[in-house]
Parts: sequence; C-alpha cells; structure tokens
Amino acid sequence: MNISEWFAGRLPEWFAEAPEVTVDREEILVVGKLRVPDPDDGSAGSDAAAEGRIARWREETRRQRMTIADEAEAKFGRKVAWGAEYGEVRVIFTSLAIPVMTRLRQSQRMVLDTLVSAGVARSRSDALAWCVRLVGTNEEKWIASLREALSAVDEARRSGPGSES
Repeated sequence: MNISEWFAGRLPEWFAEAPEVTVDREEILVVGKLRVPDPDDGSAGSDAAAEGRIARWREETRRQRMTIADEAEAKFGRKVAWGAEYGEVRVIFTSLAIPVMTRLRQSQRMVLDTLVSAGVARSRSDALAWCVRLVGTNEEKWIASLREALSAVDEARRSGPGSES
C-alpha cells in the first residue's frame, strides 16, 4: 500500500492540498499547507503571525494527529512526524533525530575536529550533521536527480521478472 495515498485518504480536511509525505526507513514525515486567507483582506500577516497560526493548528489537532500516527505506526512500522506550512513559513515538529554510525579515516575525523575547534559545531556528531545539511542545501539539484534515478530503478524492479503485472 502506498503510504502517501493512505495519509491522503485518512487525514481530515486540514490542508489546502494533499500533504507532502516523505518516507525513509525509520520515519514518515507529513507536512501540509494550511489554508491562507485571501491576502486582500489583510489577515495573512507576518512570519510571526504564520508561526502563531501553525502553533494554534498544532494544538487544535494534537489528539487527532496522535491517533492517526498510532494507526500509521502500527500499519507501516515507522514513527510519524508532523509539520505545517502557512504562507512562506514551514515548521516541522516531532521529527526524529536518528543516530547513524559511520567509520571515518583520520583525515575525515580531522575535518570534523576542525569544525568543533572553530566553534562551528559542538561535537563530531554535530559537525557531521552540519556537513550533511550543507551538502543537502548546496547540492539540492544533484540529490534530486539521484532520487529520480533511484525511483526509476525501483520501478524497473517492480515491473521486472517475478512481478505480478
């Protein structure tokens, strides 16, 4: 079963459009665009107002979101995190920070130690997370093309020998 489709069918009419559902091995992140009033009526407001509206939505929907998250966790075996967008403001809440083990050579550890010594990061772990964020931000187009290629590989596997189609 497609997780995005399940959420689209299960969620109440909270969002202006189908939510963005991102899935990895540990977590499902559901982010929806909240309805923004007509900008001509003057109520769209500032970023602070948008953050306030998102916080209000978070509180008002907490019980329902937790029920839906429990159902999804039982069905898909992953934790569910939530977020909302209002205008240009995006807030993610309840998202997991998963430890990831890695082996690094001395020259790679020295890069992390330099970032820690310079005060860019508090620890090697924080420095590694900083590096991953930097690559994700600066190489967004390249990462997107990799994801597209992986989707094509997944589709080829699904339609290959032994598939039900």
